[in-house]
Amino acid sequence: MKTTVKWKGMRLFQGMAESGHSILMDGPEKFGGQDAGPRPMDLLLVGLGGCTAYDVVAILEKKRLDLRGLEVELDAERTDTHPKVYSEIRVHFKITGRNIPEKAVEQAIELSENKFCSASAMLKKTAKIKISYEIHNLEK
Repeated sequence: MKTTVKWKGMRLFQGMAESGHSILMDGPEKFGGQDAGPRPMDLLLVGLGGCTAYDVVAILEKKRLDLRGLEVELDAERTDTHPKVYSEIRVHFKITGRNIPEKAVEQAIELSENKFCSASAMLKKTAKIKISYEIHNLEK
């Protein structure tokens, strides 16, 4: 994989992924930024959420479940000293569908966390990752 990051002035940076997609990153005004984009550390959490959500959806779909929605909420704590790495990350899945078995959800999350999600594997080296979920089974 190859990525480039270009400084655009002040604390604004443009990241360009190998796929050709770009994202602006910026700092808060109190640190010389304009608050024009997410912080790099925010993107690490977004990446973890996207990685695990992708896995869980794919696994539940392979089980031919009637999945209608999935949302992942992430909340994290950072250490007080530099480098201020994530020390704890809470990942909460909200799954919506029809007749979604709890066991299938648990298996999908476990496979993502321990086998497929590269972001989780990396972040587990510095942070305790706590997983929770809720299932909203729809009537007809």
